[in-house]
Amino acid sequence: MKVYIVRHGEVPHNALKQYNSADEDLNEVGVLQANALKEKIKDLNYDIIISSPLVRARHTASIINVHNKEVMIDERIKERNPGDLSGKSLTVTNREEYWNYYTKIQYGTSENIKDFFERVYDFLDELKLKEYTSVLVVAHSGVSKAFSAYFEGLGDGKVLNRGLKNCEIKVYEL
Repeated sequence: MKVYIVRHGEVPHNALKQYNSADEDLNEVGVLQANALKEKIKDLNYDIIISSPLVRARHTASIINVHNKEVMIDERIKERNPGDLSGKSLTVTNREEYWNYYTKIQYGTSENIKDFFERVYDFLDELKLKEYTSVLVVAHSGVSKAFSAYFEGLGDGKVLNRGLKNCEIKVYEL
């Protein structure tokens, strides 16, 4: 099965380079990015779209769903919850350490990275059991980091630079 992972279009907190747990919609740039991606993938054949429940992912999914396929929502592919870091600049943490699977540092009340990866891995393990040929997953940068670790291995555990940019797409074989 081919699994295409797409990161949602830009939202206000992306533009401000902030952590955020708010359920924000796409900004104007994000809508433009999603429409550009729609054009890029118009010939892509997929059986279903599985989206994060967050509005930015659902909105991106609705824009890029050129074949009007079913869009299923799955809670397990929500973004990592930053907890009390929400609304703060990304610079308040050591980003490399924040996205280090083997870190011993807990930043405030943010979701533990191992717990976060475990729920994404659970989603992928269950997806293996489905009869799809091709799936389009619309989620978040953190989820794309977990996908990278699942399919390519954890390596040194530092996954900061393994995430997708807004409306970037990557394919894996499951």
